[in-house]
Amino acid sequence: MPPRGVKSKKRTRQYEHIKEIELDLGRPVKVAKRIAAATVNKTRRAKGELKKRS
Repeated sequence: MPPRGVKSKKRTRQYEHIKEIELDLGRPVKVAKRIAAATVNKTRRAKGELKKRS
């Protein structure tokens, strides 16, 4: 499950891909999910896809 707020298929695929790579590198599942979510959120922030806080 990708981070909350991710609705695009592209970011969902990105999350799953990064998670699989991290698992292949031998990281625990929790850590792989955390790294994948952080990376997706970092990309979304850089591309201006995040919702602005008020």
